[in-house]
Amino acid sequence: MAIAYDDGEITEFINEINKTVQEHPILVDKYMLGKELEVDAICDGEDVLVPGIMEHLERAGVHSGDSISVYPTQNISEEHQKKIIEYTEKIAKELNVIGVLNIQFIISAGEVYIIEVNPRSSRTVPYISKVTNLPVIELATRVILGEKLKDIGYGTGLYKKSEYIAVKMPVFSFEKIKNADTSLGPEMKSTGEVLRSIEKL
Repeated sequence: MAIAYDDGEITEFINEINKTVQEHPILVDKYMLGKELEVDAICDGEDVLVPGIMEHLERAGVHSGDSISVYPTQNISEEHQKKIIEYTEKIAKELNVIGVLNIQFIISAGEVYIIEVNPRSSRTVPYISKVTNLPVIELATRVILGEKLKDIGYGTGLYKKSEYIAVKMPVFSFEKIKNADTSLGPEMKSTGEVLRSIEKL
């Protein structure tokens, strides 16, 4: 992975890559300035339950595993939160997800964009389960086995907000790795994560 800062660097990188035969396509992502957010959700094929929206504190472009994450969101408008829930529901149903999925969003220039959709569990599931007291994996397992969210009793849509503000912190091992590049970017460099603080509102 390489970061290009202008068209000339893109051409230079592609020429370098093409010196060898490529088995896979070259992927080029465009960087957008904005605020990154993340959701884990449970879908039964008809309804979707979103435990909460997590807000990343680092600049856009830093890997989600390396970013400090805050729940519930502190700086996101109700309008943008509704749009994130709407997109999550549409994507989960369109992909026919039965179980859990993870979606990363960015709000850039006032618009909500989708960065990535993972139709699987993510590293944030234990975190969001703990801070919302919602048994995400149990619920996902139950819908995989055929139960419907409406019948389980936790509701659908965005789950009620916790009474706490919780912060997920990445853990780095730079001191143990000689000559490690400590700058943060799209490649994950943390070696773990911890729920650092929970504060009563």
